[in-house]
Amino acid sequence: MVGIPLSALEVAMVQTGTKAVDTLRDTTAFAQEMERLGYHRLWYAEHHHSPAIGAFPPVVLTAHGAASTSAIRLGSGGVLAPNHAPITVAEQFGTLAALHPDRIDVGIGRGPGTFDEATARALRRGAGPATDAEYRDDVAAILSFLVDEVALGALPEPWLLASSTAGAALAAELGLPVAVAHHIRPDNTRAVLEGYRAAFTPSRWCERPRVLLCVETVCAETEEEAQWRGGPMNVVKAGLLKGLSDIPFPTPAEAAVHPFTEEERQGLAGFRAQQAVGTPKAVADRLAQLADETGADELMLTTPVYDLRDRVRSYELVKEYTGAQ
Repeated sequence: MVGIPLSALEVAMVQTGTKAVDTLRDTTAFAQEMERLGYHRLWYAEHHHSPAIGAFPPVVLTAHGAASTSAIRLGSGGVLAPNHAPITVAEQFGTLAALHPDRIDVGIGRGPGTFDEATARALRRGAGPATDAEYRDDVAAILSFLVDEVALGALPEPWLLASSTAGAALAAELGLPVAVAHHIRPDNTRAVLEGYRAAFTPSRWCERPRVLLCVETVCAETEEEAQWRGGPMNVVKAGLLKGLSDIPFPTPAEAAVHPFTEEERQGLAGFRAQQAVGTPKAVADRLAQLADETGADELMLTTPVYDLRDRVRSYELVKEYTGAQ
């Protein structure tokens, strides 16, 4: 049993043989399915200039998702602060929160959302990567603008995304709930959580440490089917390990014959062992284990599989077998 809420992360993978507009249409159906299944919240990730991931602004998808559903919480996971003026982020999410009270989150992250340096500079209008001090100031400014400048009534719920101890330290300092990117850097999870809880300072946003853990999750009726459906993301990950960001999101059949090196196979096996991939019982047991080991208040599942129907089925099986809230 997983006795904490389950949520979902939409990464908007663009499948080989389809167009980005097809993925965009799927995001609407996916939001409605997550609401039907009783998932607590749905977040949208920010990515740029990737053949495998749609460049859809989280604030736009949040707005459309909120208009297409009635109860599920929606937001960014996350809007990347270095790419945006703080007052703009505050105005956008403050407006959404006023239009959809008690349903909007603003998850804030640091990365550029791209591995392409030219794209990263274009997003920053020619500037280089944000420093630690600049990022801290941006996050603090977003929070300040939400309260002092936008002031539309109901506020969005702010979260800070963290995959490192530095991000955890900032969340603790500002008294924000933290979303831990276990699906990206699982080896950092323990240190991130320990540092966050040890240094947490209560704030108007959060009275106690509050943790959301994001886990890559692929669930199917059989182990073989789960591995088949998870194959395309393995190809993308293998490319990232080589520093390649231009890898398309292949079909499961293409992924099944991809020539992985032995080093890649070992790296992928190690990563998968820290996530939740397999049969409904195996996934339910693994999610319960992660919830127990980390003390997370909520689990957010990201399921990068090729077909929308298979993706929704994975979330459906997880809900059925975990007994989650």
